Amino acid sequence: MKRSSMENEVCAVARSLDVIGDWWTLLIVRDALAGLRRFGEFQRSLGAAKNILTTRLRALVAQGILETAPASDGSAYQEYRLTAKGRALVPVLVALGQWSNEHVFLPEQERILPVDRAQRLPIQPLQVVAADGRRLAPEEVHFDAPQRPPAGLS
Repeated sequence: MKRSSMENEVCAVARSLDVIGDWWTLLIVRDALAGLRRFGEFQRSLGAAKNILTTRLRALVAQGILETAPASDGSAYQEYRLTAKGRALVPVLVALGQWSNEHVFLPEQERILPVDRAQRLPIQPLQVVAADGRRLAPEEVHFDAPQRPPAGLS
């Protein structure tokens, strides 16, 4: 089934999935956050076929999530580095990891936890907070559609 673009949707969730909805994308971002930079490093970590990884890396560069740069060791290779837009995906990865650790893993299963790099302690659970500082329960969150005038009125 061919995926159709959601780039013109008014829903921010739909638009973000248009950019990062492929599961390879977030795994590449995860690995880049862990310090991987070269094509071969990503391929070894992910086990992805060269053609698939090439396509995904090109898409991430085109979307401004990664950028290419000459290799830091002076070799002829290029490296992939996260941009500010790519680093802004950290809360998304942490939220997915925390959700998965709570709802997907069995208590006895080994898992990778998001931790504070300096202290190696687990990160506090992310919270959805209102503008006034209140923690919001799921039923208190609403995705508002834009207000449009009724047909025929402008």
